[in-house]
Order: sequence, then structure tokens, then C-alpha cells
Amino acid sequence: MEKLSKPLTLMLVLVLGIAVLAGCGGDTTAAVTTTEAVTTTEAPPTTEAPKAELTYAMSGLYKPFNFTKDGELVGFDVEIGKALAEKMGMTANPVTNPWETIIEGLKSKKYDVIIGSMAITEKRLEQVSFTNPYYRSGAQIFVGADNTDINSKEDLAGKKIGVVKASTFKDIAVTLTDEDKVVGYDSDVIALQDLTTGRIDAVITDAVVGFSAIMENGLEIKDVAEPLYIDEMGITVRKEDTALLADLNAALDAIIADGTYDAISKKWLGRNILGE
Repeated sequence: MEKLSKPLTLMLVLVLGIAVLAGCGGDTTAAVTTTEAVTTTEAPPTTEAPKAELTYAMSGLYKPFNFTKDGELVGFDVEIGKALAEKMGMTANPVTNPWETIIEGLKSKKYDVIIGSMAITEKRLEQVSFTNPYYRSGAQIFVGADNTDINSKEDLAGKKIGVVKASTFKDIAVTLTDEDKVVGYDSDVIALQDLTTGRIDAVITDAVVGFSAIMENGLEIKDVAEPLYIDEMGITVRKEDTALLADLNAALDAIIADGTYDAISKKWLGRNILGE
């Protein structure tokens, strides 16, 4: 084979050199592009999403179930709500609402549920849903400690009876005395206090509330006869919130099983009030 001339050899060297440089340049560009891609797709720092809030309403006037102490809502209902919210992975937010409009407030979505010692009744079930009972108690007659005239429900005829406004206690009181002798109160405690002044003859309220007033406030009152009936209290939920209802029932079962319910009940009432 004949040797290439020097000019042709030089030309080939130059062409090959340019090709090599072009190849290296392509690699460098690819490397930079890859580096940039890694940098721009780096995952941002993770932040924990805030917990959902469970807002639950009560009157705030039903000691020892829900009342204000030192500017804070406390009581059995408040702590049950906190325990349920914790089991559901939520933040508890207890609020108050006048009892007379508390169901209307729920239906208008002012809050999520009512945990306020609301008795499960057929009339209420027409408007809202309830969880399984979270405690049971009875409607009890209380009179002044020195009262000897009232010993049974029959003795209430013609007598002044104090009850909380818009409560199931009022419904039964109007069947035992004249309607104009049924006196409505914002608070059971105030009604029970009026027994000692003689303004009213009897009070129909939850048995546990009356016993608490005797023990904690030293009121000179007493219970008479057997409970008029037994109430089952439920957590009140809007009819459409079926998933929330199921979650609340599951959480209630959980706090009963692990002893949380028992501890809360004995703290506020001295006994387990779940009943059977």
C-alpha cells in the first residue's frame, strides 16, 4: 500500500481530533444534565399533617358531666370526648351551646357531634342518630331533707317541680303535676338549691347529678322512691354521618375494653355508670 502524503495525513489527524472532542463534549453535557436532574428532584423535608378536629357540644351547665371550672370545660362528658378523639387520631375540641337549640346547632353543622348527656328517645331519633349508650342513669325525685310529704311520684300531684328546660325530666313532670307548676331551670344544680329555700317542692333530675350535689355541695336534700325510669345516654350524630357514627362506636368499645372508660367514670361519679 502506498504511504499517504503528509498533507493528507495531517488532515486526517485534525478530523479525528475534532470527532474526539465532540464526543467528550457530549459526555460532559450528559453528566451535567444528570447532575441537574438529581438536584432538582430531591425530596423536600417531610412535615406531619395536622390532625383532624372533633368538635363536640354540651350545655356546660350539667355538673359533674359538663361544667366550667377556672374558665375551662371539665367533667365526665368532656373527658369521654377527649378519650374518643384520641382513639380516632383526632384533636378534641369541646364547646358549649344552649341546650334548647343544641340539636339544631348539630344539624346546621356548628359542631360535629353532641357529647352532652343526651338521652336516646324515639322523638330525637327522628332527627338525629345516636351511638351505643355511653352511660345509663335514672330520673330521680329529690326533695328537701326535712320533707315528709313526698314519698312517691303520686305525692307530686299539685306540687311545684323543678326541671331543666327542654329535658326529658320536664316531659315526665307535666304528667305528675299541673303544667303551670312545672318550673324550668337552666341548671339542675340551681333547681336543687331551690329545694332548700322552699321555692319548689321537688326536683326531677338525673340520680347521679343529685347524689353529686349532696356529696360535693353539701345540699340538704334527699332522694325518694325508685327511679321514675332509666335513661340511656348516647353521643348524638347527624343522620348522614354514618362513617363517623361507626368510628365513634368503635372508639367507645376500645375505651371500655382498655379501662379508660372505667377510670373516667370513677373519677367523676365514684362508680362505673355504663350499666347494662
